[in-house]
Parts: sequence; structure tokens; C-alpha cells
Amino acid sequence: MSDFEDEEIPQVDPGQPHPADVIQKLNEENVELKDRVLRALAETENVRRRGEQERKNAADYAVTRFARDMLEIADNFARALSHVPRDVLAASDPAIKAVIEGVEATERQLMSTLGKHGVKQIETDGAKFDPNLHQAVAEVPGEGKPAGAIVNVVQSGYTIADRLLRPAMVTVARKDSATPGIDTKV
Repeated sequence: MSDFEDEEIPQVDPGQPHPADVIQKLNEENVELKDRVLRALAETENVRRRGEQERKNAADYAVTRFARDMLEIADNFARALSHVPRDVLAASDPAIKAVIEGVEATERQLMSTLGKHGVKQIETDGAKFDPNLHQAVAEVPGEGKPAGAIVNVVQSGYTIADRLLRPAMVTVARKDSATPGIDTKV
């Protein structure tokens, strides 16, 4: 007789699942749990990234409303200074010159401060009309400029970070063949 003959072979209880079935079920459950953990980690990473982006946007654009209000003040400085002819200023009283120079310095400081907070003036010199940055208030004779070119800036436009804060209000050169006041588009 061998040693194996004395050992009893375990009997499988017919009411119990087969061990191979149990192992397969546990492996499937393991795969499912790993998938759920990976999805949870991915979702956590997405929430973290969204939070960082929202925090960055809050920092970049927090002063948007305030900056728009400050631009109105900057416009008033620019309008006031544009009405002082340089030749009149040169011949004026030293006290008046000092006031005008103070207004100019205040305007420069205001624009510098806005620039520190990400507010930049939209470049319009020699630019072609871009509806993403400009608002056309009129089409005018091109004065030698090609159709669609900016002829005059009525009000400066600004961006903050990479977003439009205020569009530049401009007049745009129309095609030379167009007659003023008549729409050639049908």
C-alpha cells in the first residue's frame, strides 16, 4: 500500500460551488474593482485639473469688471489730452503746463497699472478688421487702404489675459467700387 491510498480524497459538496468557479468569480470581481479604482483616480485627477484651471481663471480675470470701469477713466484722460493742441500747450502758462503734464503722467500710470494686471490695448495700427477684436462702427472711403483695413479708431479696445475685455470701435475701409449709402450685396 502506498501513502496515497490511506488519504481520503475530499468530497465536493454538491450544494457548494466548485473551487474553480469561485476563483474565476473572484478574478472577475478583482478586474472590476481595479477598473473602478482606475476610474476613480482619473476622476480625481480631472477634478484637480479643473480646480487648478478655475483658480488660474479667477486670478487672471478677477479684475475684469474693475478694469472695464477703469477703461472709462482712461478714455476720459485720452479725450481730455487730445483736445490740448501741442502748440497751445507750449505757449501756455507754466501752471497750465504742469496740470497737463500731471494729467499725462496720471494717464500713463493708470495704463501701466492696468498692464500689470494683464490688460493690454488691442493693436490697430495697420491692422485688418478682425470681428473677434474690433467692432466696426462705419465703412468709410479707404484713403488708399485696402478694403477691410482699419481707417480710424473711435475707441481703443483691450484684452485681459487672453480674453477680449472691450472691442476696439473702428471705421473700416470699404471697397472703392462701392457707392456710399448703397448696399451692393444682394
